[in-house]
Amino acid sequence: MKQFFFLFTFSFLINYSSFAQKQGRERIDSLSLKLREAKNDSNKVKLLIDLCFTNYSINPDEGIKYGKEALELAESIKWKKGIANANSKIGINYWAKSDYPDALKYYFIALKINEELGDKAEMAKNYNNIGLVYRNQSDSANALENFNKSLKIYDELKNKVGIAGILGNIGLVYSDKSDFDKALDYHFKALKMNEELNDKRSLALNLGNIGTAFSKKNDYSKALEYDFEALKIQEEFGNKNGIETNFGNIGNAYLKISSDSNKQALNKFFAGDKIKALQESKKYLDSAITIQKDIGALMDLKNSYKDYSEVQASLGDYKGALESYKNFTNNKDSVFNNEKAKSITQMQLKFDQEKTDAIAAIELKKQRQQKYAFILGLIIVLCFSFFLFRQKKKITKEKGRSDSLLLNILPIDIAEELKETGHSKAKNYEQVTVLFTDFKNFTKISETMSPDNLVAEIDYCFSAFDNIIHKHRIEKIKTIGDAYMCAGGLPSKNDSHAEDVVNAAIEIRDFMLNYKMEREQKGQTPFEIRIGINTGPVVAGIVGVKKFAYDIWGETVNTASRMETSGEVGKINISGSTYKHVKDKFNCIPRGKIHAKHIGEVDMYFVERIA
Repeated sequence: MKQFFFLFTFSFLINYSSFAQKQGRERIDSLSLKLREAKNDSNKVKLLIDLCFTNYSINPDEGIKYGKEALELAESIKWKKGIANANSKIGINYWAKSDYPDALKYYFIALKINEELGDKAEMAKNYNNIGLVYRNQSDSANALENFNKSLKIYDELKNKVGIAGILGNIGLVYSDKSDFDKALDYHFKALKMNEELNDKRSLALNLGNIGTAFSKKNDYSKALEYDFEALKIQEEFGNKNGIETNFGNIGNAYLKISSDSNKQALNKFFAGDKIKALQESKKYLDSAITIQKDIGALMDLKNSYKDYSEVQASLGDYKGALESYKNFTNNKDSVFNNEKAKSITQMQLKFDQEKTDAIAAIELKKQRQQKYAFILGLIIVLCFSFFLFRQKKKITKEKGRSDSLLLNILPIDIAEELKETGHSKAKNYEQVTVLFTDFKNFTKISETMSPDNLVAEIDYCFSAFDNIIHKHRIEKIKTIGDAYMCAGGLPSKNDSHAEDVVNAAIEIRDFMLNYKMEREQKGQTPFEIRIGINTGPVVAGIVGVKKFAYDIWGETVNTASRMETSGEVGKINISGSTYKHVKDKFNCIPRGKIHAKHIGEVDMYFVERIA
């Protein structure tokens, strides 16, 4: 389900419709004509800033060019407000490119000048934009902190438009955290203010976000109510992005209603007729897919194809379902998800609990039918049953805890093999991509920190790395001091391991650059990272009979380690073997053949960005 959020003006969406983009290009042409005759004064700075902002959704690189030209002119005429605004708009363009470290850099500069000028309105906007960046990085704590700072200022200024927009963004953060009741509370507050302001565009966005939250709560009746309200307004404005989103959300809701678990909603909307629900779902998904293809909304298109495939299969159109599923997989690689195993475990625990409760109830009923002569025996049996129940519950809890600890140490396939057979065989993998990271001057920095602080800092960084590699289906192998090692393509083989690992490396690098900036702002010595990657064959398995450790061996591992030591701080250094797998997907800068210790000359490349 897709959600919308508000940018700093609260009137622009991140995804423009074709009509809005056309208007943007027309505005750019008009501003460019005015720019030719402009003098080097504050008016020219305003024109350049306007061009910078208008380009963010069309051509952010062009927007950055205009923004930096505005910044240079504002600095030359010593116009502080212009300097702040130019930095803020440059940040928006970097945000549009998903270059979050640079976006934060310019936002923080703008914020500092806003504070010096006492410009509270601009401070509120920049706090909101900073919050959006942190939300994009899945940093809920920092996102909420900055959104709340923005909200406090808008409250002081009695700016209802600003308050409504921030309330909506806070609602989305709580939705990210799966706290849907709290998310709905904020969305409804925002919705009330949208209605007071008669702000129909923002009203449509909040209605859609409320529908999404209800859908995630499995309340599809409520979800449809708000989705249809949102759709009506989006159609009034001709906003294709909003229309396709609501079509997709409505199609998804009808699909869910058709399942056996939603009989109440099925009876309400379709008098219990699953086929009608599926046909209605297909109609809306078909409309969504048509618009998504037209405007290039690839992420939404992927989700719609997945739902469409399920609808077709349920209607007996297996050939069509297969074709739709192929379209789904072509739009985006499937993401590893261990929720199924977790769900099965929870179902088993629930079954065991229900079984125990049923036995206890039967036993109690039997005992109640006995004569008074058996009262003492009844008491004994009940006490014994209660003792057994407590023991079984305790054993089940301990078993769940031990299983959880085992899965935290070993891959799920290896853990299951160990539990079933008592041992695990080593396996050969023809193609695996291995990643190493290491902190520069770690020993020197560690001498200036207490042991507790040092461990806390390492834990903070490595926890972030764990979350990143999990998202990209990569297996953590081990940490050695300040070194971190992981690998893609095992224990479950896949063809995207090299791309997955490089994508994870980019996120790790960006996280560390952002963290470096935070530490420097606090006057602390920053941690700086080197990252090395290599692809090739390995042997993988567990070693020892106590304190099991899953590990990998082979020349591929040694070469990956050399890629890290032969790299540079803040860079991702890959071998020629990895380059062959990712050269069409990333911008790579060749370094030539470089000597690697104990290995010899190796072709190396720096990865910059996604191609």
